Amino acid sequence: MMKASKSVQCGEYFRNRLQLPVHQRTHTGEKPFECSKYRNRFNCGKRFSWSGNLRLHQRTHTGEKPFECSVCGKRFIDSSTLQRHQRTHTGDKPFECSECGNRFSQNGTLQQHQRTHTGEKSFACSECGKKFSRSGSLQQHQRTHTGEKPFECSVCGKKFNRSVTLQQHQRTHTGEKPFECSGCGKKFRLE
Repeated sequence: MMKASKSVQCGEYFRNRLQLPVHQRTHTGEKPFECSKYRNRFNCGKRFSWSGNLRLHQRTHTGEKPFECSVCGKRFIDSSTLQRHQRTHTGDKPFECSECGNRFSQNGTLQQHQRTHTGEKSFACSECGKKFSRSGSLQQHQRTHTGEKPFECSVCGKKFNRSVTLQQHQRTHTGEKPFECSGCGKKFRLE
């Protein structure tokens, strides 16, 4: 029988001892797998903690979306994203918080919610030590140290450190104004 390995940062146990070092990357932010595909004549260079995530990311370069929703026809790069999407049609929320009973359509959303009860911040910046409750928040914060801007506008090439900032910028090209004042009806690019 194999002895379980435990994460020092979050206390999670792993039956397979090889899974622990891979899990630790969620705490350290280490990303040893780099995309070598080219986008707009430049090496993409985006990095990942897991080789499987790199393979999925590379589908963004090829445009491959092999998984199709039988309800609406929308296509996805992986089966788990398709399954999550299908819950938008069914309204299924299979993940329940044991503290308050709130239900969620995604396990990750449940885990993120549960940290509101515990106050846990197990994702620490290796540069400055600042702690975060979400790995995505840590990754975003780390860009303040590295200057990385992985989100590039396909129209003008301008780069951004957050995807939401890129989305806002892209509206300058499309003219889209999705936010409307309920008082006067005027539309805006930003909320």
